[in-house]
Amino acid sequence: MKHGASPSRADGAGRVWRALVATALLALAACGEPVVPPLTVGMNPWVGYDPLVLARDRGLTDAEQLRVVELASASETLRHLRNGLLDAAMLTLDETLRLAESGVAVRIVAVLDESTGGDAVLAAPRITSPAQLKGEFVAVEDSAVGALLLQRMLTKAGLTRADVKVTNIEVARHLQALQSGQATAAVSYEPLAGAIEAAGFRRIFDSRELPGEVLDVLVVRVDVLEQRPEAVDALLRAWYAGLELFNSDLRGAAESLARGTDLTPAAYKAVLGGLAFHSPEASANELMGNPPPLVDKASTVADALQSIGLLQRTPRWQDLIDGAPMQRLQAGGKAP
Repeated sequence: MKHGASPSRADGAGRVWRALVATALLALAACGEPVVPPLTVGMNPWVGYDPLVLARDRGLTDAEQLRVVELASASETLRHLRNGLLDAAMLTLDETLRLAESGVAVRIVAVLDESTGGDAVLAAPRITSPAQLKGEFVAVEDSAVGALLLQRMLTKAGLTRADVKVTNIEVARHLQALQSGQATAAVSYEPLAGAIEAAGFRRIFDSRELPGEVLDVLVVRVDVLEQRPEAVDALLRAWYAGLELFNSDLRGAAESLARGTDLTPAAYKAVLGGLAFHSPEASANELMGNPPPLVDKASTVADALQSIGLLQRTPRWQDLIDGAPMQRLQAGGKAP
């Protein structure tokens, strides 16, 4: 399930981010002294990532330690991470597996939430079941989570990928593609899925049928984990501070975060019905042990990605999961 701010909100935040980077570089050049920049964490629009946006907007983050960057899509977040423009990112588990296989050294330091209906396949009103998509065009953003959802739906319907005409279209254009007839169905996520549904299209499959498979995680570059553990700890504290505020004042959070989106506060709250956040304890439990419980869930996702050619080999779990930051958080301690 993806992701709670609108592209316009993300674009604005991106411009601010670039301006801040330019200012910092100018200041660094002027004084000639080494300056440790804030840890930069990126995300695409998705309600499951909004607690960190809330933490930033409510002044619960230290701008000298942490910079929160909203980007327009998952693809852009991954590009920025690959190009070294981000120190950390909020991603789906499947995106993380593909990213690691591509050679980007990151580790999962927290499990943020699980999609419980927030990722969905929407279709033209004449389509009442996935089996009726045979021979039809299906719009899918170029992301692993979209491909995973599509594959699971097709398997359940007794179809294969060859039975449909898959077309890569960014999720922000899915409603337009459906309304123009360019596609008969689209693999989307909230809040965009809700907008598509409100426009008269039918939900025929969603992530409730994939329990434990569509997870959002926080990943951090290995070099940052090794060199700046205190900044990683600050990031985790900011996330859970935002989550606590999000849970304790959902009405206020919805009113704040719905601004700049196409959702009313009530609609924003409704979108959260397809999402289950992980508490600090639940996240820590997923990352601890030998092997950690997360490995079981991740293995199911990895097998599915391998079956559709999006992953070539089984991940080295010991190189991908790092429970130490969550252990420090749980203990109330600080990085060494």
